[in-house]
Amino acid sequence: MMANIDPQAAQKIIVRAYSLGYENEQKYGCCPQCVLAAIQDVLGIVDDATFKASHGLAGGGGLSTGGTCGALAGGMLALSAKHGRDRAHFGNGRFMQSYKLGKQLHDRFVAEFGSPICADVQTRLLGRPFNLLDAKDFKAFENAGGHRDKCPKVAGTVARWTAEMLIAADKEAKQ
Repeated sequence: MMANIDPQAAQKIIVRAYSLGYENEQKYGCCPQCVLAAIQDVLGIVDDATFKASHGLAGGGGLSTGGTCGALAGGMLALSAKHGRDRAHFGNGRFMQSYKLGKQLHDRFVAEFGSPICADVQTRLLGRPFNLLDAKDFKAFENAGGHRDKCPKVAGTVARWTAEMLIAADKEAKQ
């Protein structure tokens, strides 16, 4: 689906990736899946096994908020789905393109949101971290805008950046 995307079409894809990532997070939650679904819908490169496997990465991993933001993890998974090492090449080197793209996404994320850690992102956007496994605290998260606009903005932004990066990497590979 990515072959020969002209600049105007690329811009539409990037805008659509943001919208889908944002809307998915508002409607469904599970930030890594929201990013992956957006990329799957606009570029078609994420398979259902990757989508399913990302479920436990939400909310910093198992909703713990202590690990990497799930939206960032979803973006990295999408980049690796296209540029990562497959099992057939497991013993054939490090496949640096995937690492380079992942690092670029990480650095951009940290520049925008202050940290790759879910609890830190929550603190920056919502004033404090929330225990997403606790029903009372999850309700407070929702009331503070967690799924209304805060986390949707993060998921949409990562989906947009990931789409941009995938399109640019594909264009570079063809030159």
